[in-house]
This record gives sequence, structure tokens and C-alpha cells, in this order.
Amino acid sequence: MTTTTPSHIPNSPQGTRRPGSSDRLRDPAYQAYLILRTAFVVAPILFGVDKFFNWMVLWPKYLWVGFSNFLSVSPQHFMYGVGVIEIVAGVLVLVLPRLAPYVVAGWLGGIVVNLIVKSIAIGGHTHVFWDIALRDFGLMLAALALARLAAAFAPKRLFGSKRS
Repeated sequence: MTTTTPSHIPNSPQGTRRPGSSDRLRDPAYQAYLILRTAFVVAPILFGVDKFFNWMVLWPKYLWVGFSNFLSVSPQHFMYGVGVIEIVAGVLVLVLPRLAPYVVAGWLGGIVVNLIVKSIAIGGHTHVFWDIALRDFGLMLAALALARLAAAFAPKRLFGSKRS
């Protein structure tokens, strides 16, 4: 009975060849990259679209009014802008997986700050958003994990590869 050594192990006899797609799909780290990348493409696009329709939730209730007042727009109009940014962020993760997760992490950091400011401004123990801020902080960490995994698994070039 012969056993084969995975090609991604450095000193294996096959270590000099590039892992095939089937080898790659068996790698738990690559699977984690695919799961996170898919999530950070689909979720921002869906949530961004929902900012225009408020099907899942009335999104303006999560916005600290100071932000929309600063721009002299209604909270719903502010959410339209948020929706556009989120849709663009999802598309960016699709086409620029090495860079876009850092942008998404920054965006989620901004959402966390907004939720903290709103919770402090409201005060008390009701109608505060600490739980959602904590969830979005976890999502921010997941976006950073995606960025680190993309450094290993995402293509280095956007369009094709440089050939000698």
C-alpha cells in the first residue's frame, strides 16, 4: 500500500509542483478563505441592497442622528449612501480580495463606533446596541482574518498571471 504526501508539504516528493485545485480544496485554510470570502461578498451586497428597502430591519434606527444631521440629510437618505458603500465593498472583496477586506474591516470599525456613540447617547439599559457593536467587532476580526488568508490564497494579479 502506497501513500501520497500532500503537495503543499515542503519536503514532499511532490513539493515542487503547484497544488491542483482538488488538493487546494482539501486544505482547511483554503476552505476557511473560501467561506470568509463568499460571506464578505454576499453579506455586504445583501445588506447594502436592504438599506434601500428596510425588509430585514428599519436600518435608520441604528444610526446616531449626529451623522445624518452633520450632512443635513434624513437618516434614511444617509442609509442609502451606506447601502451603496456596502454594495461596493462586497464587489471589491470579489475583485480585490487582498486589499478589500482591510477596507471592510475599517468600515465595520466605523459601524462599531457609531453603535457605541448611539448607545452612550441613549444611555440606560434599553434601546442600546452594545450586542450589535460586539457582533460587528467580531465581523471586523473576521474581515482581518480574510485579509490574512487572502495574502496566502488570493491571486497576486487581478487579471491573469505574468508569463515569462
